[in-house]
Amino acid sequence: MAVQLNHTIVPASDNRVSARFLAEILGLPEPEPFGHFQVVELTNDVSLDYIQLDHVPRVEHYAFLVSEPEFDQIFGRIQERDLPYWADPMHTQAGEINHADGGRGVYFPDPDGHSLEILTRPYGSGS
Repeated sequence: MAVQLNHTIVPASDNRVSARFLAEILGLPEPEPFGHFQVVELTNDVSLDYIQLDHVPRVEHYAFLVSEPEFDQIFGRIQERDLPYWADPMHTQAGEINHADGGRGVYFPDPDGHSLEILTRPYGSGS
């Protein structure tokens, strides 16, 4: 059996708000409740399972590989919501996207400050 990521738990101060935010931004189906979690299903059979905590212990990073048309749609939703965005993970290039490996990428925050990223080419895949 090949080893595959099945799910990861995402801490949130309000798991419904954060899960719905991600699903809406990425254009995914509405999150589904499962026990203590709000589950966002990705198209590659991986889920992000949001759990509500009294405090978010640390900021995490989640990167999503998307097609060029999906990038345009998601980036449009980022701009519609007037969310801050950056071309780099250290958030020094505000209001820009990157063109690493011949693709496009951008970082933006979720409601708890987790660093979300969309990219159209995996890092290291370009010339």
